[in-house]
Amino acid sequence: MGDVVTAAAPSRIPVRGGGSFPVRRIYCVGRNFADHAREMGATAPASKADRGTPVFFHKPANAIVTDGEVAYPPGTRELHHEVELVVAIGRDAPPGALPVDGAQALVFGYGIGLDLTRRDLQAAAKAKGLPWDSAKGFDQSAPVSELVPAADAGDLAPRLLSLDVNGERRQQSTLDQLIWDVPEILHELSKLYALRAGDLVFMGTPAGVAALQPGDACVARLDDLLELRCHVHAPAA
Repeated sequence: MGDVVTAAAPSRIPVRGGGSFPVRRIYCVGRNFADHAREMGATAPASKADRGTPVFFHKPANAIVTDGEVAYPPGTRELHHEVELVVAIGRDAPPGALPVDGAQALVFGYGIGLDLTRRDLQAAAKAKGLPWDSAKGFDQSAPVSELVPAADAGDLAPRLLSLDVNGERRQQSTLDQLIWDVPEILHELSKLYALRAGDLVFMGTPAGVAALQPGDACVARLDDLLELRCHVHAPAA
């Protein structure tokens, strides 16, 4: 017996040099830059020993946007941008906790993305001690650039991640300011989930998150390696 319903095909992200990356799952890291943790009212760790454990949440795989066209979502008056490094997993992790020194071998490549957030819904949920899934996991909440293979990216630490909105710089930081780097995050995720080929990890955002409005144009960059252009438009009537 065949399928009983017709479902949409998996989201796919173009890869520089050819081909596409099928998205299985999207993991996101919260408060992974100290300056953003402070701007959100949290205490930033003073040292590696004070980091505790990372905060994780999810977006649905079909939240991916690859053409840069984002409809302003319903249910919010505070759509915020969060520019992030995106890690693409190219092979399944072995069972159990992944060693930090072996984690890099899972990485297929990198992109940049926007973790779009309905900030008013998030704040209301936090105030009541409730989950804030609806603030993060909505339609078109994950615009992503093309992916560049890891071998072509080189050392990420000195690279500058930035976001301009309507020609004005809103966010920027070098990636050496991540509280947990890529291998450390993959290690922590592997304690909780079975990492698989096709998974994406949004690595967290630096300070400067702010509101977007219909008509806004965004340009996210990772130095001269990657660029993501987005346009926010009013929802269909």
